[in-house]
Amino acid sequence: MATYDYDLFVIGAGSGGVRAARLAAMSGAKVAVAEEHRVGGTCVIRGCVPKKFMVYASEFASYAKVAEGYGWSPSQSTFDWLKFLEAKDREIARLSGIYVTNLSNAGAEIVHARATLKDAHTVEIVGKGVVTADKILVATGGRPWSPEDLPGVEHTITSEEAFHLPELPKSIMIVGGGYIAVEFAGIFAGLGVDTTLVYRGANILRGFDDDVRAHLTDELKKRGIKIILGCEHTSIEKTDAGLVNHMSSGHDVVTDQVMFATGRKPHTKGLGLEAAGVKLAQSGAVMVDKFSRTNVDNIWAVGDVTDRINLTPVAIREGAAFSQTEFYNNPTSFDHDMVASAVFSQPPVGSVGQSEAEARHEHGKVDIYLSRFRPMKTTFYGGDDRCLIKLVVAQDSQKIVGCHVVGPDAPEIIQMAAIALKMGVTKAQWDSTCAVHPTLAEELVTMRDKYVPAGLGAA
Repeated sequence: MATYDYDLFVIGAGSGGVRAARLAAMSGAKVAVAEEHRVGGTCVIRGCVPKKFMVYASEFASYAKVAEGYGWSPSQSTFDWLKFLEAKDREIARLSGIYVTNLSNAGAEIVHARATLKDAHTVEIVGKGVVTADKILVATGGRPWSPEDLPGVEHTITSEEAFHLPELPKSIMIVGGGYIAVEFAGIFAGLGVDTTLVYRGANILRGFDDDVRAHLTDELKKRGIKIILGCEHTSIEKTDAGLVNHMSSGHDVVTDQVMFATGRKPHTKGLGLEAAGVKLAQSGAVMVDKFSRTNVDNIWAVGDVTDRINLTPVAIREGAAFSQTEFYNNPTSFDHDMVASAVFSQPPVGSVGQSEAEARHEHGKVDIYLSRFRPMKTTFYGGDDRCLIKLVVAQDSQKIVGCHVVGPDAPEIIQMAAIALKMGVTKAQWDSTCAVHPTLAEELVTMRDKYVPAGLGAA
């Protein structure tokens, strides 16, 4: 029987890898985790967490305007970007330290170095030699993608560099229409930066419900964000006046900074997966089954590197399921159905289940319940912000198959809605819930009249 240095070797100390390593180590297994950057991965170090701090920081300017509508005297507060960065970096360091402590307390060994595979059981640790492992888990996440062949792309940044800008630009063009792009558009606009969002598609947030996409576009424009659709770069030129964005429309736009938020790719290049015989998709994603096992019996992968649902809580659940299966004799697979998502745009979006288009494709006839309204807080001071709440119901079963919210606290609201949809709630059961008044969320359980989109006829 073969003897290995470790029972489990994890490559990547992000949320999925750390959860898997901790649980495996707590079973008594000998576990090592290799991380070439900082423990915590994309979410903690250069993703969800620092981005949420930036969202918070960018919202205070609008709070000041609202405060005046409620009788407060005008505020002369100013924003100190460098002071914010310093505080943000302290908190990220603290959170990364918690991850390190939790791994160490569980008995896992942390290797601060890049690790690659030489074969199915052999790991080369850069600068530290070679080790062997019975089981190997790949949890290396993803990295930002930008078009390498675009002339002038070397003058641009991605979301990762946006967290460390030495100063705020006066103007910025953000390229992309996904959640990262719209979130950063809200962040920079909220911090007083002249912000342009350009996307080659017909509307932002591809994959979300069309009513959500159209509604958010209108709300972003109200906040002063310029949105250019159906357009892309032909080149970027660095001049004394700034970066000249030459666009496919024939127009030139000059900005101080250009940020590409055009998606993320699985981080598998140079990991040696091919040498170990691991099959990759055309995108570079590691191909796995429902138990996160690759085609190689002793190698697994979890999180964004598999390109299933690229969300931190999903990676954590996949990592936990792997450890339960392999180290606790409890075969477990994560169910990727009805996973809620949030976009921390301004206003934010919460979504779970199917869009209207997806539901019509799967179920045929659907009932739609939709409400657009100004929230109570906004109507008081005469603001123009509007919320959207939408339910998609399969007509035959009367199950709610989609719930979509755009407005204040939408991410908090959708977490609770996801529980009900995951359990297969029907519209009648949903409606039997008493409203909490006065709240935005009460609109969810008070919609009784079906909505028929213009030009569609009977649903």
